[in-house]
Amino acid sequence: MDRPLDRRTILGEAPLDGAGALARGADRARLVRLGPNPFLAARGVESELAEKRRLIAERCLSFHAQIGYRDPAESRRAYAEIHDRLARHGAAPDRYGICLDWSMGYPAAQRPGRPCGTGMILTGPEDFVALTAAAPVAPHFGDFVLGMPAAVENASAALLAGSTTIGNLSQYFTFRLPGWDDDLGTTLATVEALGLLAAQDVRILVHSNLDDGYAAWFEDMGSALGFAMVERWIVEELIGLPLGQCFGHTFTEPVKRLAFQLALSRVNPTPGTMLYGNTTLYGPEPVANYGALASYLLVDAFSQWTNPSGHALTPIPVTEAQRIPTVAEIVEAHLAGRRLAERIGDLAPLLSTAEAGPLADRLVTTGTRFRDRLMAGLEEGGFDLADPAEMLLALRRIGPAELERRFGETAAGEAVASSFVDEIETLARRVLAAIPETEKLALARQRPRIVVATTDVHFYGKRLLTLVLTRLGLDVIDGGVSVDADVLAERAAAASAEAVAVSTYNGVALSFAQKLMGELSRRKIAPRVFIGGRLNEIMADAGSSLPVDVGAEIRQSGALPCRTVEELVAALVARTTEEEEGR
Repeated sequence: MDRPLDRRTILGEAPLDGAGALARGADRARLVRLGPNPFLAARGVESELAEKRRLIAERCLSFHAQIGYRDPAESRRAYAEIHDRLARHGAAPDRYGICLDWSMGYPAAQRPGRPCGTGMILTGPEDFVALTAAAPVAPHFGDFVLGMPAAVENASAALLAGSTTIGNLSQYFTFRLPGWDDDLGTTLATVEALGLLAAQDVRILVHSNLDDGYAAWFEDMGSALGFAMVERWIVEELIGLPLGQCFGHTFTEPVKRLAFQLALSRVNPTPGTMLYGNTTLYGPEPVANYGALASYLLVDAFSQWTNPSGHALTPIPVTEAQRIPTVAEIVEAHLAGRRLAERIGDLAPLLSTAEAGPLADRLVTTGTRFRDRLMAGLEEGGFDLADPAEMLLALRRIGPAELERRFGETAAGEAVASSFVDEIETLARRVLAAIPETEKLALARQRPRIVVATTDVHFYGKRLLTLVLTRLGLDVIDGGVSVDADVLAERAAAASAEAVAVSTYNGVALSFAQKLMGELSRRKIAPRVFIGGRLNEIMADAGSSLPVDVGAEIRQSGALPCRTVEELVAALVARTTEEEEGR
């Protein structure tokens, strides 16, 4: 059996003083108080948490929309227009998830010159206030607030704008800003921001999207549920704030999706934020994606009809897989979702929890065991379980793979494979089945060495690519997640790699390709570079604040754009064939 994790090895000698960080946040609350916004006034409530509890009691479904264009003025117009257009149909959204750009995670004084994604950039509290004043919709400031170096200043601005739901705590565990490695400073900033929220006169709901944290990394759903319980311990027991959790991106299998919602509502009775759309189910054909939208939304509407937990439903626009959706596309998705939800009472008798209910029981059992083993292991290793900063940093530094290896389910037959494991396995088999045997043999003979990495925390494509290439017999080397270009180039040089494959999602496809090609050139190496994923970026000379496709520019940089795994494999085969014929 493994020896207990050692605090000194993981965290060093000095205490973290989470209590001091909480106290600093409480002191800041003397100056930063919750501001007004139209949602609170229109609903006559002091917080979104209070409204969620009312909706649960009345068994009313609620709806969530995502919003956030680069230009704040464009976002303000969309904030009002989406509400007004849907309100004319009696379908106004209850809440907006406000998509800040990930560059806003840097402290404001250090943002100039930092790389940007495709999200909204607000320059000060006045921008936050102007945005939330645009319509009577609950403002949810989620991504890139908590869990970031700028947690305190962004949480302060969100409060001044009247936001009573603030997150995204799960990002703390997995998201790394490019060029930023001060995890201790990020931890203390996060705890101080939580102290600020806890000292408000109303109950601020802390948001955590589990799929942005370790739930998307654990291969057992019981581990994901158990870690959600640990998150709740830190936020609710140690800090005294309510924690609303959400999930959904990677939960494709309907029974497992429903079972996890049932289990989560039992281990965390605090109202949830939203059930996110199953975006990994979306493909390149928008019309076909309406079927995907209906499939996950039916599960979510049924779960809230039979077991209301306060989670809002999220009809994701069908163009989400290709680009940032337009206002019209957001409205269309919500109208489709509302029509489905209107019929859930008639559809419910056709549906059942006969399979999901027992599975939820099993998840609660295994999740509780995971939580108990993890907490006992940390205590035995000398960690201070009463210090929120120490708990957060320990969990982040240990990482999901080690946590699951040490504390995951060991009883035979008790683990439940996470949906993304099955989904990626299915996709990998489909890709492999389409490759001719002659091409497979050519790759196996050459066995090229390829480094696989991602520019950000979204590792779905990297996992799929690694699985396919490994089964083709290639020598696959882990280049890292959220890796900087210079680090990736160094890893490619150390491995004498013949190729580098990069998966990207966050709107830096071209700039990362250019930086990587420069770093490889400086090391006097020239592996073939493939860039896949969402190949878009906001271009300063394009005259628009919306991202544009940069595939052609990536090719000009010397890298090869590959929009699918199949394209990358075909390019590798072509290269291998050329090399064999040239001998």
